[in-house]
Amino acid sequence: MMLRRMLEEGSFVLAPGIYDALSGLIATQMGARSVYLSGASLAYARFGRSDVGLVTMSEVQDTLAAIADRIETPIIVDADTGFGNALNVQRTIRYFERAGAAAMQLEDQAFPKRCGHLEGKTLISCGEMVGKVKAALDARRNDSTLIIARTDARAVEGLNAALDRAEAYREAGADVLFIEAPQSIDEMRQLCERFRGRIPLLANMVEGGKTPIKSADDLARLGYGIAIFPGGAVRAISRHLQAYYGGLLSHGSNAGFADHMHDFNGLNDIIETAELLQLGKSYEDTDATD
Repeated sequence: MMLRRMLEEGSFVLAPGIYDALSGLIATQMGARSVYLSGASLAYARFGRSDVGLVTMSEVQDTLAAIADRIETPIIVDADTGFGNALNVQRTIRYFERAGAAAMQLEDQAFPKRCGHLEGKTLISCGEMVGKVKAALDARRNDSTLIIARTDARAVEGLNAALDRAEAYREAGADVLFIEAPQSIDEMRQLCERFRGRIPLLANMVEGGKTPIKSADDLARLGYGIAIFPGGAVRAISRHLQAYYGGLLSHGSNAGFADHMHDFNGLNDIIETAELLQLGKSYEDTDATD
C-alpha cells in the first residue's frame, strides 16, 4: 500500500531504520509496512563515521536504488538538507524519486548539518527553507510521493520557534511535519495539539537521544502519524559485532557464538538463494527450437 494512502486511512506508520538492502529485506520479512533509509545509519555502517554531513547525495541514491530493487516496501528517505540550495533540492528529489523513494525528508539545518540529537546545530532562515519545500514539491513527478519538512529549531531557537517554522512549512505545502528532538512528553503533546487533524506528524525515536522513547501505540495516542527508529538497527548490530569479533579473536572460532548467528544455509534462506537460482534456471537455453 502507498505511504500516502496509509496516512489518509489513519493507519499509524512504524518505519524501522535501515541502511542497506539486507537490512531492508529483513525488516520487510519481519512485517514492516514501511522502512526509513537513515542518513545517520548510512554514515555509521558504510563509513564508520558520525552523522555530520559527510554522506553525499549520490551515495544515498546508490543505496536507495539497491534497496528499492530488492523490496517493494515503501521507503522513507533521509534527504538531509537536500544537499545544497533549492536547485540542489530539486535534483535530489528527482533522483531519489526515480530511484524508488516513497517519501523524502528535508531539514532546515545549515551546512555542515549534524544528527538531530547532537549539539551545535545551526539553521538556515525560515524563508529559505520555505523555498526548499516549494522547490521539492515542484520537482516531484508523482503526487503520491511525500515531502516531509523537518525543523531542528527546538535545539537552536526553542519550541515556539520550532512550531512557527513548522507552521510555515505546512503552509508551503509539506505533506508531513517532522519537529525534531522535543525534550519532554509535554512538548510532544504541545506540538501534536497544534497540528492535530491538519497534517501528519513524524516522531523520531533515538535511544539515548533528547526525546523520550515511546511505543508506537503511545505515539499514536499523542497524535503522531509516523514513527521512525532510524539508528536502532545499527546500534543493535554494532553491539552484536563486538560480541562476535571479540569471541572469534579470543577463542579462534565461532563455536561459542553459533547459537547467536545464522549458518550458511540459514542466511541463504533469508536472502532466498534457492529461489534466485531457480529463476536463473528458468531462463536457461536447454532445448530451444526455432
